[in-house]
Amino acid sequence: MSLRADASLSRLTTLRLGGPARRLITVTTEEELVEAVATPDPEGGPTLLLGGGSNVVVADDGYDGTVVHVATRGVTVRDVPGADGLVNVEVAAGEPWDAVVARCVADGLAGVECLVGIPGATGATPIQNVGAYGQEVAQTIVAVRAYDRVERAVVELAAADCAFSYRHSRFKGDDRFAILAVTFALRRDPDGGVARYGELARTLGVEVGAAVPLVAAREAVLGLRAGKGMVLDPADHDTWSAGSFFTNPILEPQAFAALVERAGADLEPPRYPEADGRVKTSAAWLIERAGFAKGYAGPAGLGGRVALSTKHTLALTNRGGATTADLLTLARDVRDGVEARFGVRLVPEPVLVGVTL
Repeated sequence: MSLRADASLSRLTTLRLGGPARRLITVTTEEELVEAVATPDPEGGPTLLLGGGSNVVVADDGYDGTVVHVATRGVTVRDVPGADGLVNVEVAAGEPWDAVVARCVADGLAGVECLVGIPGATGATPIQNVGAYGQEVAQTIVAVRAYDRVERAVVELAAADCAFSYRHSRFKGDDRFAILAVTFALRRDPDGGVARYGELARTLGVEVGAAVPLVAAREAVLGLRAGKGMVLDPADHDTWSAGSFFTNPILEPQAFAALVERAGADLEPPRYPEADGRVKTSAAWLIERAGFAKGYAGPAGLGGRVALSTKHTLALTNRGGATTADLLTLARDVRDGVEARFGVRLVPEPVLVGVTL
């Protein structure tokens, strides 16, 4: 375990933004992580867990408390008794998620192959219920081991106890649980990938729902993500982002009908029916049709320091020399413009630390 005072958080976030943490503790074992979380900040301040820093926006003033940087490692694969071909893969919270997916694909384990190229640590995946290209981690998570700050004990939460929904879980916005490890149930089947997502199926030249080799699915998704600036590259400012900044809105039927009316006869908003009767639509579609093109640099005064990605309108990017305040100015501009045009208020996907939108 290492401790630093007044340590910059910008180097630990994919946006490369954020001021200093009063205390930064880096932990490399589960025991150290539990100790760091269970020990109160010496000045009575809050404690923040930070993994890969890929889904967080930190205030320019930094964090007046203790930041625990989770760098734990470990992957354990166990066969599930009585379930032919099914294995449980337990992953330490600090393991880089993309490396975990690559290992699973190489080992012929199906279930997460379309979640490749997503930056961040494994412990963050249940919080956001990370998903892409027809998969989400809720489909394969069977257990989350966590430190319960209320009970002051290590607990094991079954998937049913995690309250997973679209880009959400019981962990999001609630600091009761510090995630220590995540267990996934995967299948030994190197040809067991499924092209559930239309764009992926078209790329692979198959019908939606067709079975595909895991390696082919992974490579296709990597290509699609890279084309949208969603694969980290230090030399490419389009990847200096927190990924998709806004979630796709899920609307009640009346609200979607109002959106269709406001869009007008010449525009047809994307519609993806949900099981509960609501309708999901596309945040990127709304942003673009509200007049915000790829590369849009925001209102006057931002000086080109931030902009929408030149590859994907859902990513807000640091073009160099930006501040968190700059980024949020751009985000508000886009959010308010979409609401003014379509009556839909976009919701940010990243965790906001010390700031509001």
